[in-house]
Amino acid sequence: MNALTKTNFQFEGQTKVYNGKVRDVYTVKNDLLVMVATDRISAFDVVLPKGIPYKGQMLNQIAAKFLDATADIVPNWKLDSPDPMVTVGLRCEGFPVEMIVRAYLCGSAWRTYQKGIREICGVKIPDGMRENQAFPTPIITPTTKAELGLHDEDISREEILAQGLVSPEDYELLEKYTMELFVRGTEIAAQRGLILVDTKYEFGKRDGKIYLIDEIHTPDSSRYFYSEGYAERLANNEGQKQLSKEFVREWLMDNGFQGKEGQQVPEMTDEIVAGISERYIELYENIVGETFVKEDVSNIPARIERNVTAYLEKI
Repeated sequence: MNALTKTNFQFEGQTKVYNGKVRDVYTVKNDLLVMVATDRISAFDVVLPKGIPYKGQMLNQIAAKFLDATADIVPNWKLDSPDPMVTVGLRCEGFPVEMIVRAYLCGSAWRTYQKGIREICGVKIPDGMRENQAFPTPIITPTTKAELGLHDEDISREEILAQGLVSPEDYELLEKYTMELFVRGTEIAAQRGLILVDTKYEFGKRDGKIYLIDEIHTPDSSRYFYSEGYAERLANNEGQKQLSKEFVREWLMDNGFQGKEGQQVPEMTDEIVAGISERYIELYENIVGETFVKEDVSNIPARIERNVTAYLEKI
């Protein structure tokens, strides 16, 4: 199966290219962004050596649907999605922090908690909690926005303001938007029989106004549990049935990889790659509530170039 792991487009008016862990972003006329969701997959801030077929299409389409479904809460950067793997939108100056909101104690927060630490990003965590237990109320645990190859670092609200990374007025709005988006995402997830466990949001500014940018509520940026059986599993100290790429992290950890120096990524066989692709399709169909329709992948770069070029010529 074909997977898009590298792009090298030259769009009319192109002025800049940024290659992220998963997305390649092309700036056009210093005003628009053409964001290509590739099939690359990352874990522990490391891009894995093989792409996952259809992953980019799934992520782009999930993000597009949720951007549309939350546009009444905060303006977002999206203008259109001219290709299944591409969103075109407004260029904004991104804030140097990511807003992470957590409603349950799991993942990296649980790993930190197990070490006896009872504070994350300046937020106090109660004693006596169990893995996957809900916090009394959702908490915001920001991270710095790291450059490619570097790890995002936890940071507190106080540190963000003290370092002047975000103004007090803007940060107040970021927190407000973050919680309102999370509430909307939680409501939509509940309609699908899911629990939105945690997620991240990125924001930027354009002409003095804050916009939601990048992806939203995808399995790369979010963690979901199935509602059915959640309480029983928690009561029995069993792992939760979840929709996220945590299964990729767990496979890596089971094979001795956590992104630490000197560790090698385990072999990604065709069977492993196909299995991850199938899990992503499951994620898509559960999160969106629609059957996933596979696009033609015989020549992905040519398809993207054709669709994006036609769109840019129209606007």
